[in-house]
Amino acid sequence: MIALDRIKIYAQLMRLDKPIGILLLLWPMLWGLWFAAQGFPDLLILFIFFMGTVLMRSAGCVINDYADRKIDPHVERTKNRPMAAGIVGSKEALLLAAGLSLIAFLLILPLNNLTILLSVPALFLAASYPFTKRFFAMPQAYLGIAFSFGIPMAFAAQTNSLPPIIWVLMLANLFWVIAYDTAYAIVDKPDDLKIGIKTSAITFGRFDVLGVLLCHAIFIAIMLLIGQWQQMGLAYYAGLVVAVGLMLYQYTLIRNRDRALCFKAFLHNNWVGMVVFLGISIDFLMQ
Repeated sequence: MIALDRIKIYAQLMRLDKPIGILLLLWPMLWGLWFAAQGFPDLLILFIFFMGTVLMRSAGCVINDYADRKIDPHVERTKNRPMAAGIVGSKEALLLAAGLSLIAFLLILPLNNLTILLSVPALFLAASYPFTKRFFAMPQAYLGIAFSFGIPMAFAAQTNSLPPIIWVLMLANLFWVIAYDTAYAIVDKPDDLKIGIKTSAITFGRFDVLGVLLCHAIFIAIMLLIGQWQQMGLAYYAGLVVAVGLMLYQYTLIRNRDRALCFKAFLHNNWVGMVVFLGISIDFLMQ
């Protein structure tokens, strides 16, 4: 029973009970895989990247809580997390994060050398992001780069190349991440201001809601350009139209900066990622 209880605590530390982070990391990776394969990708690659996404997001959550172990007790939303509550120690957390990262690395060994090489900066970005909140005025942008790294890795695995489209797709995803994570940051804004943590919601100041809208608009604009570049069809653009509708709904949630509604808007971005993916995948299916 003791071992089972410990596993449950580790699962909570890895946020397996809150899969939104896995989904937000998964969707752009799937966009990249489908663009790289021009349709359904290799099944082994798809499986490896799906499992890798789960493992690396889990490791990232553990590292995040390790980095914030002295901050989380002072934030209403995070004060009951395992490390903040003193249930998991620092050494224990670091060993768990290292173990998860090692399994993720072993998973990609059957893939080509380019993919394995790209896993190094991907791991560095995931491990270093939690510490950027101390000194970087826009840590959400750093997170955007980290959350976009599945795109070049997907192209590398599927095509053994890094064509120019990956950088444009990464840029689009970067603005999407800044948008949804700023909505998330509004939730903790009062606590973060007291503690001295830096976030995009604080940097944008009274223009935080406008910042979310602007980043969403740039994301859609870049995805439209990608559609033209890749000669995508009606299904692709239909997905983007639905995504715009979902984003406008999110504006109704965040415009008054209600903390519960801002968190709801953050969670709602899963549907944005999904409809964009459906547009991409259905379009390739129809070609």
